Amino acid sequence: ALVLVGIIGVAVIRAPHGRRSGKVKVVESRRSRSEVTLLGLMWIAMMILPFVSIVTPVLSFADYPLHVVPFFMGIVCLAFGLWLFYRAHADLGTNWSISLELREGHRLVTDGVYEHIRHPMYTAIFLNAAAQALLLPNWLAGPSCLVAFLLMLTLRLGPEEQMMRDRFGDEYVAYMGRTKRLIAGVW
Repeated sequence: ALVLVGIIGVAVIRAPHGRRSGKVKVVESRRSRSEVTLLGLMWIAMMILPFVSIVTPVLSFADYPLHVVPFFMGIVCLAFGLWLFYRAHADLGTNWSISLELREGHRLVTDGVYEHIRHPMYTAIFLNAAAQALLLPNWLAGPSCLVAFLLMLTLRLGPEEQMMRDRFGDEYVAYMGRTKRLIAGVW
């Protein structure tokens, strides 16, 4: 049930921001075929596999017993991940895009959660993926989002930071110097 809460929470948080940002013209897009493939893989791993695992017996061969400690760790990851996901979207405003895009009037956001972490949305997705792995006792569906996210992070973080350096130049380089990528004060 908590995994379903996470899936619904992500959708409910993202929907109004997607509608709002969708009304602002994209002035630069670096969306590639590989990025679209990665986003599709994330959708399957974060939404489809967990849903199939929960409501059908198709993946039951990979089930294992849920234990108390991972369950409570999963609740903490889910709660903090959903809060951070919400804050990151709210702080970005219309600058948010699901893809590598810059919108009309795009500005560099360095306040709110972005004051401490350059990519809080990735941190939030990591926390939600970890929650899924901890809360969904299935060897396939549980860690699927974590695996897909790590692949996406590996292939997308560099190009995203390059796009921001190209757009904002020294201002972004200075921002990089005073913030960490995903974990405040660490990395």
